[in-house]
Amino acid sequence: MRLLHILGFTLLLCGLCVRAEDEKTEDNVEEKGNNGEEKVEEGTENDAEPEKQEKTDKITEENDVLVLHSVNFDRALSENKFLLVEFYAPWCGHCRSLEPIYAEVAGLLKNGSSDVRLAKVDASEEKELANEFAVGGFPTLKFFKDGNRQNVTDFSGKRTVKGITMWLERHTGPSAAVLNDVKSAEALLDANEVVVVGFFQDLEGDKAKTFYDVTLIAVDFIFGITSNPDIFNKYNVKSDSMVLFKKFDEKRADMPLSEEKLDKGDLISFIHSKSMKLVIPFNEENADHIFSSKVRNHMLLFINTTVESQNALLEDFRDVASEFKEKVLFITLDVTSDKADHVLKYFSISENDVPIIRLINTEKVVTYAMEGSTINKDTLRTFCQGVLDGTVKPFLKTQEIPEDWDKNPVKVLVGKNFNEVAFDETKNVFVEFYAPWCGHCQQLVPVWDALGEKYKDHEDLIIAKMDATENDVEDVIIQGFPTIKYFPAGTEKKIVDYDGNRDLETFSKFLDNGGVLPEEESKNEDNDDDEDDDEDEDEVSDESIEESPKSNNETSKDEL
Repeated sequence: MRLLHILGFTLLLCGLCVRAEDEKTEDNVEEKGNNGEEKVEEGTENDAEPEKQEKTDKITEENDVLVLHSVNFDRALSENKFLLVEFYAPWCGHCRSLEPIYAEVAGLLKNGSSDVRLAKVDASEEKELANEFAVGGFPTLKFFKDGNRQNVTDFSGKRTVKGITMWLERHTGPSAAVLNDVKSAEALLDANEVVVVGFFQDLEGDKAKTFYDVTLIAVDFIFGITSNPDIFNKYNVKSDSMVLFKKFDEKRADMPLSEEKLDKGDLISFIHSKSMKLVIPFNEENADHIFSSKVRNHMLLFINTTVESQNALLEDFRDVASEFKEKVLFITLDVTSDKADHVLKYFSISENDVPIIRLINTEKVVTYAMEGSTINKDTLRTFCQGVLDGTVKPFLKTQEIPEDWDKNPVKVLVGKNFNEVAFDETKNVFVEFYAPWCGHCQQLVPVWDALGEKYKDHEDLIIAKMDATENDVEDVIIQGFPTIKYFPAGTEKKIVDYDGNRDLETFSKFLDNGGVLPEEESKNEDNDDDEDDDEDEDEVSDESIEESPKSNNETSKDEL
């Protein structure tokens, strides 16, 4: 089964879906929109509305966060040079997760006498403000400068203390150090492991302006900019260029900027690609760079770093990595890390199996396993090239077939019996692909059991389920949990995606209608993978600002 994340999902994300107890991450796994925002829909959470107080232009604070509404919004803008505003809904789980993080940043800025203040607006009450600023999901963060309602920037950073702080620093101070002499350039390069320097003949030209735009997006990197001829000569730069200097591997990477009109995306991709080491330790710090890479084949070496013989494998791993640069990312994962459990489980690997190799294509999300226990330059090179050439077959996980898999109305499928059951030419098969930890899947259990009970005597229809975290099936794409698919009888092996409401009545209408929803029942499902964050600003919902918490039979999904 090829698990395909809607937002460029890479399988390594499983390692970060540990619910991140150790890090104040921005999103829970339930009820997610395309960009980790809860969608805004019609309804209200409670029938009884609390008594509303009269609004004035007085600005109150909660945990150092300014509380704003339609009456005092202009005053807050006029009194604060820089203002970051969160548009939230009280019932929104993501907003609740963000609340302590947001308050911590607000306190740091206030106590540090910063020109930046943090504020919040209850968008479920302040619909006019929400509509004015095109709020399509919760939470949405907007950045205002110089009291100008029209000078608004969408927050595009990570919703962590560090992420918010870094984003604000970049947007309120110099985004790139202006290098006026060789000494200042040397000092910047000496002080940082990775530095991106823009070399421009004209610092006021369009190329330099595009470079500055990039500095506001790639806030994790240190930037410098120069037009000084001595610095050009010092670093052997002949024309307008962007140069990434690094204290590892080949030490620098040059990108000549000969085109008159530069593409910000190309510059950002270059920075992410060239800033990565040949061998990348898998951790949360490196995750963003791994996920944003255009290289879709990722080779993982699982080792126990406390075992010296396993550490010795890194030399061969690194040597082979240099041969497949720009084609395959070489990544190490320490099984003793507290973030390793989910990754190990996904790949069906235990600590006792290491050292071991897996390669995953993060576009198709297909996994490959290297045969044999010998890991050296030759076996790594042969395996890697074989995957690229298509001669190595995918590795498919499967549980053993339970003895009682067909005893109950809802049949239990695993990788080993899936094709035999789902593609039975004489049966129509309706399958729920679930994850044991998925809240929506747990809510669906009684409904799915009732569906199985209702159709248990239909000889040509099977209601089934499969744990998609433990079993793979080739050519079946899962976009989130639960995913429900219909496999009609016949020789064509068709697969029909179910995208209706998840309730007994709608399921029944779908099945009774031959695997097609009656027109009046059709409904587009809400996409629900995270993104991330951060880079998902184009994915914001355009739905109108009417709010309600999710109901059990909506089609939102937990992320993979």
